[in-house]
Amino acid sequence: MSATFSAAPDLPGILPVPKERGRIGGFIYRHPAIAIGGALVLLMILIAIFAPYLGTRDPTSLAPAKRTREPPMPLDWLNYWLGLDGRPRNADYWFGSDMLGRDVYSRVLYGSRVSLMVGFSVAFCASIVGTTIGLCAGFIRGLDAVVMRVMDGLMSIPPILLAIALMALTRASVQNVIVAISIAEFPRVCRLVRGVVLSLREQPYVEAAIASGTRVPVIIWKHILPNTLAPLMVQATFICASAMITEATLSFIGAGTPPIIPSWGNIMAEGRALWQVKPYIVFFPAIFLSITVLSVNLLGDGLRDALDPRLAKRL
Repeated sequence: MSATFSAAPDLPGILPVPKERGRIGGFIYRHPAIAIGGALVLLMILIAIFAPYLGTRDPTSLAPAKRTREPPMPLDWLNYWLGLDGRPRNADYWFGSDMLGRDVYSRVLYGSRVSLMVGFSVAFCASIVGTTIGLCAGFIRGLDAVVMRVMDGLMSIPPILLAIALMALTRASVQNVIVAISIAEFPRVCRLVRGVVLSLREQPYVEAAIASGTRVPVIIWKHILPNTLAPLMVQATFICASAMITEATLSFIGAGTPPIIPSWGNIMAEGRALWQVKPYIVFFPAIFLSITVLSVNLLGDGLRDALDPRLAKRL
C-alpha cells in the first residue's frame, strides 16, 4: 500500500514570510548607529581631504575692505535659482567673512583637517600607549600596584587642566597639542585594558598556556591582546571625540594651535568678540564641531552594541 502525502498549504496570514534584505540594507537595519555615525564621519573626512576643491580660497588671505560681511540667506539663494531675483548679496562668502575679511567657509572646511587629525592621532597614540601599559600591568602582578597608582594620580587631574599645563611648558603647535592630549587620555585606556586582562588571565585557556610553558609575551600577544580589541575600539572612538573637544577648548583659550592655523577653536576664539552682532563667525565652526563629535559618539555607541553580545540587538 502506497501512502500519498500532500504539500502543506501556504498560510501567509498565519506565518508571514520575513522580508529578505541585502547585506548593506540588513547591516543598516541591525546597526543604524554605526551606519549613521560612520556616514557622517566619512563625510567629514571627505570634506577635509577635498577642501581645496569645494569652492574654497586661501583661508589665511586678508581682505580688510570685505570684513564682517554676512552670509546670504537661504531665501535669497532660492529666489536666485528660481529666477525671481538677482545674485544674492555677498554671494562669494557662503558663511560670511570675519573681522579681517577672511572667508569663514574656507576657514571652517580647512579647520576640519586640524580637528580630525588631532582626534584620530590622539585616539591612536593613547590606545597604543594605554594598551601596552595595561597589558603589562594586568598580566604581571608585580607591576600592577605600582603602575596603577601612577595612572590613578594622572586620572585625578582633569584632562583639560593637564593638557593646559603641558602646553604651557611647550610652544604652540599641532604636534604638541596631540602629545599633550594623548598624555591626558591614555591612563583611561590603561585602566580599561587592565580590567579586561584581569578577567582574561583567569580563563582556562590562559592557565593551560601557562602550564604548558608558553612564554608570557606569546600569551599576551596570542591570547590576551585579541580579546581586548573590541572594548578598545569603542574606547578609541570616545577618546577621538573628547580629543577634538579638548583641542577646540585649548585653541579657544589660546593654549592650543597657533592663531595662524585655521582650526574650529581658533575661529570661535576670534569671533567671540563679535558674537552679539556677528554670531555666524562662531555659529558655523560650532555646528561642524558638534556634528563631528556627535557622529563619532554615534559610531562608538553602535560599535559597543555590535561587539558586546549582552547588548547586541537580535532580530
